[in-house]
Amino acid sequence: MATQSAGARRIVSAVKETFTAALDSVSTPGSRRRKRDALAEQHRLSFDLLCKAMDDPALAEVLNTYESEIPPEKQRQFLFANALYVNNLHFYRIGALTQAELYGHLRVMCQNKVFREYWEATRHHRKSLPEESEEFILGRMTDDLIQELADADTDEWWVVGEPPDESA
Repeated sequence: MATQSAGARRIVSAVKETFTAALDSVSTPGSRRRKRDALAEQHRLSFDLLCKAMDDPALAEVLNTYESEIPPEKQRQFLFANALYVNNLHFYRIGALTQAELYGHLRVMCQNKVFREYWEATRHHRKSLPEESEEFILGRMTDDLIQELADADTDEWWVVGEPPDESA
């Protein structure tokens, strides 16, 4: 029994060391680089799939989860609007845009009627996101921006809304 206990202790110790090393590696620059590379690969694959769906109505139908009937041409526009939004989101996630810069890009995108229609048609998609998730928070920021632009009593849309304060 003593031998088994010593063996078990060695295994537990080895597992603890491996776990500790894994935890330590999460905060290293190399792990941040791996995460950024993984995000870039995920973005590339998602974009490739969206492009295929935009080119082929039969594939686009797989992504048709709207609550109302959307004509194929409008669906292609929605897929493109999604690609633009996700592209900006990706640049934010990898650190190429600050949240304030993302806000500026969204402010421009929200000027487009088709983008606003896409955003409204996909509202139910965002309802399942956890409220603490980054995507939920950025979606809410976009919702608020669209509402502020709709409520604005100025034609100077580029001054509507307050970009997020990133100094905090």
